[in-house]
Amino acid sequence: MKLRSALVAASLVALPVAAMAQPVDGLYVGAGAGYNYAQDQNVKSSPGGHLTTNGGVIGVGSVGYGFGNGFRAEVQGDYRNYHQREVTDGVNGGSGLNQTYGGFVNGLFDFDVGIDYVYPYVGVGIGYEETTLKSGGISADAGSVAGQAILGASFPIPDVPGLSVTAEYRFMATFEDEKFHSDGAALKVANQYNHAGLLGLRYAFGVEPEAPPPAPAPAPVVVPTPAPARTYLVFFDWDKSDLSARAHQIIAEAVQNASKVAVTRIEVSGYADLSGTHPYNLKLSQRRADAVAAELVRLGVPKAEIAVMAYGDSHPLVPTAPGVREPQNRRVEIVLK
Repeated sequence: MKLRSALVAASLVALPVAAMAQPVDGLYVGAGAGYNYAQDQNVKSSPGGHLTTNGGVIGVGSVGYGFGNGFRAEVQGDYRNYHQREVTDGVNGGSGLNQTYGGFVNGLFDFDVGIDYVYPYVGVGIGYEETTLKSGGISADAGSVAGQAILGASFPIPDVPGLSVTAEYRFMATFEDEKFHSDGAALKVANQYNHAGLLGLRYAFGVEPEAPPPAPAPAPVVVPTPAPARTYLVFFDWDKSDLSARAHQIIAEAVQNASKVAVTRIEVSGYADLSGTHPYNLKLSQRRADAVAAELVRLGVPKAEIAVMAYGDSHPLVPTAPGVREPQNRRVEIVLK
């Protein structure tokens, strides 16, 4: 009854904060190990008494699936042990190593508490545990349906996407009395109540590294050259070929100055940064150059005086590695000649 109440309480804790779920989306695996402590068990067979216990170890492995909304389901296998001694009417009896192993189906819920490096979670599980008991002439196995409650937290490792360190407390209890029979001897003991603390690792498959935010575009810069030739730079947003308000101002300034000097030719050269493929970047630079040329014509420059060229990513203003989004390389150069 105590276990059932604990499992229901753990489920209710998750409800008020469901909107803050930290999703684990897709398949994951996990493993952990730690310290296991079992409460003393009453001996129900004659002449009575109890089993006193010391601490032991626990190991857990799991395979699960996250649904992307905070909820997870997993299948778990576990092994735990502890040393115990039978006490009857104050007299110590046999002692030995008690070993319990089995499996659970667990449901869990992750929380996002607004801290990037820690994500608490709660869970409940139902399963079956088999116990090997060695005490007072008994060396036998007995099994029982069992349940567990889980309270833990995961700590993502920034340099390894998908990998997290986990820390957990688990409470496990069997639902039935355990009956052990061996060579004519019999021992009936009450439910097990186990407490465990574990440290482990969890790896979620398919987690992509977080892309860094794009660098902010600098204010457009006009780079003049000595008369009679003058150069103007028109910058573009990433993967865009439309003209900004500042771009319209720069083009208008180029047209105004073209009327003041002996201009016989206006070269319009389009460029792209190295974040795309070469064929795509060549087409993008052509669209940028065409957009500037069209604005020049709209402002009164004869189309015959305009020479439009596209160079793609072949002449970066700022040298970068392939794939880098560099704002100053997304440009059109207007040269008055």
